[in-house]
Amino acid sequence: MPIETSVRRADPAAHQTSLLMVIVPQGEQPESLASLDQASGGAVGRLYAAGAFAGKRDQTAVLYPSGPAGRILLAGAGQRDDLDRAALRRAAAVATRVAQGMGVADAALYCVPEAMEPVTAGPAGQVLTEGISFGAWRFDELKEAPREAKDHLERVDLLASAEEVAPMSEGHAVGSAIAAGQDLARGLQMLPGNTCTPSYLAAVAAELGARHDVAVTVLERDAVTEEGLGGLLAVSQGSSQDPRFIVLEHHGADGPPIVLVGKGVTFDTGGISLKPPQKMEEMKFDMSGAAAVMGTFETLGRLCPRAHVVGLIPSAENMPSANSFKPGDVIRSHLGKTIEVVNTDAEGRLLLADALSYAGRFKPSCVLDMATLTGAVVMALGHTASGLMGNSEELLADVTTAAERAGEPVWTLPLWDEYKDLIKSDIADVKNSGGRPAGTISAGWFLKEFVDGFDWGHIDIAGTAYSDRSSPIMGKGPTGVGVRLFSEFVLARQA
Repeated sequence: MPIETSVRRADPAAHQTSLLMVIVPQGEQPESLASLDQASGGAVGRLYAAGAFAGKRDQTAVLYPSGPAGRILLAGAGQRDDLDRAALRRAAAVATRVAQGMGVADAALYCVPEAMEPVTAGPAGQVLTEGISFGAWRFDELKEAPREAKDHLERVDLLASAEEVAPMSEGHAVGSAIAAGQDLARGLQMLPGNTCTPSYLAAVAAELGARHDVAVTVLERDAVTEEGLGGLLAVSQGSSQDPRFIVLEHHGADGPPIVLVGKGVTFDTGGISLKPPQKMEEMKFDMSGAAAVMGTFETLGRLCPRAHVVGLIPSAENMPSANSFKPGDVIRSHLGKTIEVVNTDAEGRLLLADALSYAGRFKPSCVLDMATLTGAVVMALGHTASGLMGNSEELLADVTTAAERAGEPVWTLPLWDEYKDLIKSDIADVKNSGGRPAGTISAGWFLKEFVDGFDWGHIDIAGTAYSDRSSPIMGKGPTGVGVRLFSEFVLARQA
């Protein structure tokens, strides 16, 4: 179950709670902790005096004081010059992740004024809420119930002063909606391929639409064929699972919509160009772009922003069989351009090509697509930033700003004309892979070939969608990347 959060007017030194989490900046004991130190019987001061805690990023310390708080968990936010929205979000996630293992069902979180100096109360309420949810997330839906009950953290109250309660509550409302969207995305990502199929994604979209004022249309195989979504059909033809093309629409304002596109390959074997078996189980994450779009619409449904937003999710399995599409095949895309298939493991771009063409019918203000598209982006940017490309400098700047606010950094890669030669085909309009050199950029150029008359940006999340190792803010698994970025982008463009 998602963690519950709220904003509460309270003095941290007098607040009764099983666990009080306190976010502090790096350095000496903040002056604002004097009353809490006194209430704890001097435990906070002794910790600082002993040099056992300095508030460094990701540093934590647990105290067992005499006072209204059963335990105090100090969490460092890092150096004061580096304090921003991302630092507070991260510190809240680190603290909550530690708290998850402490056997308490409820806790309170207090961010000292010295840590909040660069961030006003409203944005602080948002990012602290997002951080709490991110650090608390867990997935145990497919496990047998444990024989012995164990307390999990179920609720966290954000403590605020009288003047902070109202703005922090406004920020909390935004943060809790974004957190709910990210929880939905991470849950979908975590599901195995035998559960999360294209039809399953369509059912989740229908349920989301029923809960919120979101219109949902699902094209099944016959409709996909009639629409001429040739890339989607080709990728799906080797699987027993029929494809789905999912359309979501939040009509919170008039005018041309923002269109968000998410790659929905629910499992990717590579097809005839079969992937090696090592870590192939991670290919259930190949629908992470679709999860980001779905999670964003959960957020939009809760916040009801004044914005017109359309979501497009082309979904299929990529499987090897006697019916699979093959290297050397030529397929006709929705736009009409022909594509020579030189690698069936470059399948996601075929789905996106159809979706980008389909997006044109909405006469959009802009289109953003998100996909776990290339292993090459991991070589270029690692697991820290997502790759960004597009045809509009203004749009790319807006995406970068949204990414900074979201704490989901992106880095722009060049779509210079010289790279277009990599996808030239001898027998078709384009080929679906340009090979290993500049693999992320040639994939971006391929997508650009299907953009017709609108501003467009592409975000490659192959390196950021999931992690195969634990970190201070999360265990190994899905990150839900894209929900915060898309949400910040939409909220900044409200009418």
